[in-house]
Amino acid sequence: MSHHIIEFKDVHFSYPDGTEALRGVSFRITHGESVGIVGANGAGKTTLILHMNGYLMPRKGEVRIGDVQLNRTTRADIRKKVGIVFQNPDDQLFMPTVFDDVAFGPLNLGLSKEAVIERVHNALARVDALGLKDKPPHHLSLGQKRSVSIATVLAMQPDILVMDEPAANLDPRSRRQLISLLNEFKHSKIIASHDLDLILDVCERCLVIGNGRVMADGPAEDILINESLLKENSLELPLSKSRSRVSTFDICS
Repeated sequence: MSHHIIEFKDVHFSYPDGTEALRGVSFRITHGESVGIVGANGAGKTTLILHMNGYLMPRKGEVRIGDVQLNRTTRADIRKKVGIVFQNPDDQLFMPTVFDDVAFGPLNLGLSKEAVIERVHNALARVDALGLKDKPPHHLSLGQKRSVSIATVLAMQPDILVMDEPAANLDPRSRRQLISLLNEFKHSKIIASHDLDLILDVCERCLVIGNGRVMADGPAEDILINESLLKENSLELPLSKSRSRVSTFDICS
């Protein structure tokens, strides 16, 4: 299933103001992998994600989705395979109702009315938001908007799911539902988040991004208990690991 593969080869990117956001990033994600991307603010996580389906294009280097190199000609087809959930839900919600927002992508695929309705209902049901389908998005809470923005991507049935800070501003119940949903998604998934416990719960592999480079790449369990590595990249241990260390210290003392 080569179309489930994402590969970056020596990718560089600079913003118009001269900020060098990616400095030779290389990695390969294969079918079915669940990969977390962590790093401090400004490390390059969001810039990296926006290269995965052509919202940004490399200044140098190569991005491939399966056997297809990303360029301005191929990115429309690549966007059908790679679904991105943005950090800010308002970047994805722009139609009069929730139903219209979730239906927008499937309609552009040329699906029948019946197929579109089925996809919309299934996607909203998966994020526990079917009851919101007739509401205007601007009347929703931030947590509800985030659920609907996820549904807009799920309705496209992507081969690869990419999320930027999906748990931000979610209440504990919604966060648990999100973790359950992500664990059900069996294709490749890439999640950038400051919530390191979420990464531990969902991802088998973790990349640490720092100053536009890949600083570490390995099993999430190993990466996220490496206190010195995390500290070097302005990160802290996941709360679950911090608590376990405190409990062990209390027992020993």
